[in-house]
Amino acid sequence: MMQKHFQKALDSVVPQTLYVVATPIGNLADITLRALAVLQKVDLVCAEDTRVSAQLLAAYGIQAKLISVREHNEQQMADKIIAALQNGQSVAQISDAGTPAVCDPGAKLVARVRAAGFAIVPIVGASAVMAALSVAGIAEAHFYFHGFLPPKSGERLKLFQTWQHADYPIIAFETPHRITATLNDMANVLPHKNIMLAREISKTFETFLSGSIHEIQTILQQDNNQSRGEMVLVLYPDVAEKTTMLPESTQNIVKILATDLPTKQAAELAAQITGESKKELYQLALHFKNTNH
Repeated sequence: MMQKHFQKALDSVVPQTLYVVATPIGNLADITLRALAVLQKVDLVCAEDTRVSAQLLAAYGIQAKLISVREHNEQQMADKIIAALQNGQSVAQISDAGTPAVCDPGAKLVARVRAAGFAIVPIVGASAVMAALSVAGIAEAHFYFHGFLPPKSGERLKLFQTWQHADYPIIAFETPHRITATLNDMANVLPHKNIMLAREISKTFETFLSGSIHEIQTILQQDNNQSRGEMVLVLYPDVAEKTTMLPESTQNIVKILATDLPTKQAAELAAQITGESKKELYQLALHFKNTNH
């Protein structure tokens, strides 16, 4: 059955097409059959770092012609990629990890190729953003993804001020050498916020830390290893802002139930008792869980 699907994926790769291929963000087993089929069949593979990508391809026995397409040469290389497509070739674009063109090179190439009139096909795969959000326990249907946080403290402080009363989850990337300074800035501007620090997702030392900003700071101070690796920060919605209209008695009921019961069960019971929205009560219960854990 697997071979059948792989062959189907191989057969679907057509000339004069740019394939934007997501690659694993850590665990090599997270690559899809379709991604492997595309990388095996295309004529050219555009890589952010050919040395990194060569290791991925070698792990699956794929021999491909790799060319370097990085931020500094993306516009220049776009001319060569378009020429290859005009000659009837198929091309794949990959980054070192995750999906190209999302906080990685690729967007300029995609824009140029589309303007030239060629087809562009996304090959979906691992996502650090969605992986972190899926284990954050946030029921909100919408979120804001910022990408990498500003490197300078002054810029971060201005940004965090705009997030002070955000009633939606916010997801951002941060680097190990800046995480301490970033958390300090967050503590100054967003002391009421709860966060999750997702570290080394899908890798050997994968870790998910959640709690108040102060609690996460304490954990990192006590264990230097928690300041290493690729990082995703999730800021929880400002539930207090959204629940000020709820009667104090309702909030107390939710708080008591959330202390001893799973979040979903606490919200369901509170909804039965009060008649309030179960979705809103779930967010309030989650808020109490995160602030009191």
